Amino acid sequence: MTAVLPPAVLLAWRNLAYDRSRFVVTMVGIVFSVVLVAVQTGLFFGFTATTTIIIEHSGADLWVALSGLRNFEIAMPQKERHRNIVMGIPGVARAEALEVFFSAWRKPTGGNESVLVVGFDPDSGLAGPWNLVEGDAADLRLPDTVVVDVISKAKLGVARVGDQAEINGRRARVVGFTQGIRSFTASPYVFATFANAINYGNLNDRQANYIIARLADGARPEDVKQAIRERMPDVDVLTKAEFAEMTKTYWMFTTGAGTAILMSAGLGIAVGMVIVAQVLYATTVDHLTEFGTLRAMGAPQGFILRIIFWQAAITAVAGHLIGILIAMAIAHASQYGTALIIVPPDLAAALFFVTFAMCATASLVSIRKALTIDPAMVFQR
Repeated sequence: MTAVLPPAVLLAWRNLAYDRSRFVVTMVGIVFSVVLVAVQTGLFFGFTATTTIIIEHSGADLWVALSGLRNFEIAMPQKERHRNIVMGIPGVARAEALEVFFSAWRKPTGGNESVLVVGFDPDSGLAGPWNLVEGDAADLRLPDTVVVDVISKAKLGVARVGDQAEINGRRARVVGFTQGIRSFTASPYVFATFANAINYGNLNDRQANYIIARLADGARPEDVKQAIRERMPDVDVLTKAEFAEMTKTYWMFTTGAGTAILMSAGLGIAVGMVIVAQVLYATTVDHLTEFGTLRAMGAPQGFILRIIFWQAAITAVAGHLIGILIAMAIAHASQYGTALIIVPPDLAAALFFVTFAMCATASLVSIRKALTIDPAMVFQR
């Protein structure tokens, strides 16, 4: 099989495989770099996805809130009659009130936790829970009932359907568990009907944080938005995509949380390049005698360059494949943890080019050493 390989490829492979210990060290360095960059970048993607998870899964086409809205978690209450106004706009098929507020959760065993209550209309299900793995969402119509995520079980002190806690001093009976609806803050999501949420928050039932709407088939979002603004100039009207982008931008850049994650990803790439540069440089230096022999035999510089290039290519492909598989395994495990890591196929493909660039850049460091070697060193003892 090796007979069909170009000489440069064959020599590159033999250089790498000759000293298996060195090759293993090289691969460990590259794999570590790939995993580090993939996990750090995956954390960034996971964080951005978590900030907009309710918006993206709400089923609502338009979100209406009082002017000044910056993120999903905090919105000023508006008059519930706004729902009737929105419902009367041509192109709106359905409009519902939605409550979102922070509250205190008292665990059955004692102790308090902050939660983010989401009060939705069970008739439409807009912005309600999804991916239920235990219980029945229909039971939310009963008084003092909630649905939480399995990830929050330990934090909220509940273990099974039927367990009871308190929200703001009022009984909260768990009637179901979702899977994968995690909050990026320290406050888990708690789903309740709009009526129950009003009771939990001691709120005015004629007010709501949001009016969310689903458009009729064929309705143009921009036309409906303009009509709503004309009727209610004191509100912000956003499409699902616009609101998700606004929330994402706020948490990722305005607060500095996203910047920290981006910096971590950038440091991961920098550390990865240093590691790869060191191991590939050491590999090249360890084979200076072989390169000197090739020079003494009249091998052109281009041939030496191809050998070094193929060393980088082989290590990049092998290191990336192993590293990305490990990163994907970590990302899969994160589905059941509090910190979500997302490594989509696009990211895996992009990281291959990053890995190749790291290996190629690292090889450039060692090229000069190999090209300037004195062939006479072969004959020195």
